[in-house]
Amino acid sequence: MGFFKEFKQFAMRGNVVDMAVGIVIGAAFGKIVSSLVNDVIMPPLGMLLGGINFTDFKIVIKDAVPASVDAVGNAVPEVAAVALNYGNFIQVVVDFLIVALAIFLVIKGMNQLKKKEEEKPAPPPAPNKEETLLAEIRDLLKK
Repeated sequence: MGFFKEFKQFAMRGNVVDMAVGIVIGAAFGKIVSSLVNDVIMPPLGMLLGGINFTDFKIVIKDAVPASVDAVGNAVPEVAAVALNYGNFIQVVVDFLIVALAIFLVIKGMNQLKKKEEEKPAPPPAPNKEETLLAEIRDLLKK
């Protein structure tokens, strides 16, 4: 029973829960960025480059072999082409750059807010009893 109690304490710590929330939100943000790149950025970029679809960029190392029947009548299965799909790599790099830019902007904004918070002058400390009494004596002496 000690193991499960210890695991429960670990799993319910604030840091673990915060990390889990961050991972879920990060995964959703990744989907949004992928859609932004694939559906919004790449089509106009492809149009500017002459109607190019980046996912079609590849270097075929070995051509595909279609399914066939040999001379004896045995079925020969289809063999897929072997290719280097560098167009997909280009899209993933663009995805990464957008995510990196978004994270940079968020961190930069947080740092600016923290900097403004640090720049605010601290309010003067409240006078203690001794200072209050001295101020009252000073005021009485002025009269």
